[in-house]
Amino acid sequence: MTIDDWLQKTSTDGHTWYLKRLSANDTGQNNTHQAGPYIPKAVAFMLFPSLNQSAARNPDCCFTLSIDSLTLHRTLARIVWYNNKHHGNPRDGRDEVRVTRLGGRNSALLDVDNTGALAILAFHRGESDTDANECRAWVCSHQDEDVVEGRWGPVEPGHPRIINFGSLVDLTLRDAPCWLAPEDMPPSWLAKFPSGAEIISKAISMRPAPTAKPDQRLMDRRKCEFEIFQSLEEVIELPTVQGGFSQLSEFLQKANTILQRRKARAGLSLELHTRTILKEEGLKEGKHFSYQTASELGKRPDFLFPNAAAYRDRSFPSSRLRMLAVKTTCRDRWRQVLNEADRIPNKHLLTLQEGVSLAQFQEMKDAGIKLVAPASLRRKYHKAIRREVIDLAMFIRDVKAA
Repeated sequence: MTIDDWLQKTSTDGHTWYLKRLSANDTGQNNTHQAGPYIPKAVAFMLFPSLNQSAARNPDCCFTLSIDSLTLHRTLARIVWYNNKHHGNPRDGRDEVRVTRLGGRNSALLDVDNTGALAILAFHRGESDTDANECRAWVCSHQDEDVVEGRWGPVEPGHPRIINFGSLVDLTLRDAPCWLAPEDMPPSWLAKFPSGAEIISKAISMRPAPTAKPDQRLMDRRKCEFEIFQSLEEVIELPTVQGGFSQLSEFLQKANTILQRRKARAGLSLELHTRTILKEEGLKEGKHFSYQTASELGKRPDFLFPNAAAYRDRSFPSSRLRMLAVKTTCRDRWRQVLNEADRIPNKHLLTLQEGVSLAQFQEMKDAGIKLVAPASLRRKYHKAIRREVIDLAMFIRDVKAA
């Protein structure tokens, strides 16, 4: 079965997709209490209403799970709400929902080499008030990811996407702190969808955090920006979708507009936030760093330090040069960095991916890639490599000292 066939079979009425990037905790690479995909409680309770009973300790449900990618793997899986936090357990304060009983290491969902991969869990239930009884899953290859994100938009680490085919629109969580009601939006936004830079500026104003460390600022603002964007989509696009279309071409044009906007936001978000934080940390653009400036013909790294002029000055010591590439996910994209900034053999790569396999990390290290991840995400990397992954604050200190 191809990814196209699978998408067609599971995008029917009654199916709800849960799309997420597998973290190291999901695949069990970090040897946590229970491995298996994490699902937000609000989503889990929607799919499995009987799970929502806080009086019971660790309530669970079972369902048939078929993993259709590569080789078919079928099992009776379990979704469980680990709610010991609500029962006063001092040793286990968890309050999270995970899918377990996936078939051990033979399961693609528990393959550590799939850390960072895009996974789709397509749940099916007959009635809206009953528990889902079946789930078909697909763990994407790099080529599969291009197909899925080409149709539905980027799926970023920490920001799963939920699509309910019964309502034709994405489900969103409206209790998010940065969710904006129409009256909270600038009037100009309601007339014309704002640019990514405008949304980022709004997120920074809502999360200025002048005393927070760079890594915390980055994560808080990224989360806020995502919530603002979702609320904007709902206010501006949902009425048109609900109103229907008189012609198929109108629907396709609207869908393409939404998709391209999602791609544009995701493509620039991380680097624009990083650029702002560098400035907040006292680095002046043009003097201490250059953004999106050519290093060689046809090569344009995200950030060069101290600046492009120093890079092009052959008398400037290469040991004092730094390059920072920015990629939200790096599982299959890190090799693109190798061809940037020829004078800098050891290149830094900032990513939001929640862990990489030990084998991939060694491959990146051997190629001269130094991973940079926000401090809160470094803890999700395997303990054997955690010390070799630096956070953004560490990188900034290194740049200032070079």
